[in-house]
Amino acid sequence: MDFTDLERKIGIQFKNQDLLTEALTHRSYLNEFPKWNLPHNERLEYLGDAVLELLVSEELFGRFKNYPEGKLTVLRAALVNYQILAKVAESMDLQDFILMSRGEKKDTGRAREVILANAMEALIGAVYLDQGFEKTSAFVKAFVMKNLEEVLKTKSYKDAKSELQEIIQEKLKVTPTYQVRGEEGPAHKRIFRMGVYFGGKLIAEGEGPSKQEAEIEAAKNALKKYK
Repeated sequence: MDFTDLERKIGIQFKNQDLLTEALTHRSYLNEFPKWNLPHNERLEYLGDAVLELLVSEELFGRFKNYPEGKLTVLRAALVNYQILAKVAESMDLQDFILMSRGEKKDTGRAREVILANAMEALIGAVYLDQGFEKTSAFVKAFVMKNLEEVLKTKSYKDAKSELQEIIQEKLKVTPTYQVRGEEGPAHKRIFRMGVYFGGKLIAEGEGPSKQEAEIEAAKNALKKYK
């Protein structure tokens, strides 16, 4: 596959084209093409996740000199969650370049967002290995940090679980708890359903690609009833 258009969109010409190809190879693609000569992108996704967190942390640390650790943490979480990363991926039409099975191409909604977000992290890992720290920093500033203004404006950085706990402890004198209500999908794209409980009573549910994100969605749904 020719990635010239993608390289033009992101302003980076890869020295090692195999790194870029690997970053865009979804696990499902190897099921249909077992003789494919490159691995899937999950190792690069692992690396890219760590590099992204470091770069966003460094940028926030420099910009908000009076913010405590807790607020910097929730701001970072809002900038690197799968929904924002999927949005970033869409801004560069990354979905047109990901190599995946015919079945995966039909995914919509949250499953599609997770695939895009994971590919975005893998791409960041590939940029880091191919171009080095400074170029990767510029890439993250250009494509990820541009969402900071919207995050601050909409206050999407607010921690729904902490806000819910504060409200419910004041109103009901209980602490919300969370339990797994179900999970589905293969290991590489598991979707969890979590319930939030007040004193043993189920109040709301939420879904997400991790238990933590599903808990946040459950908290958000519960807040709609108690704010």
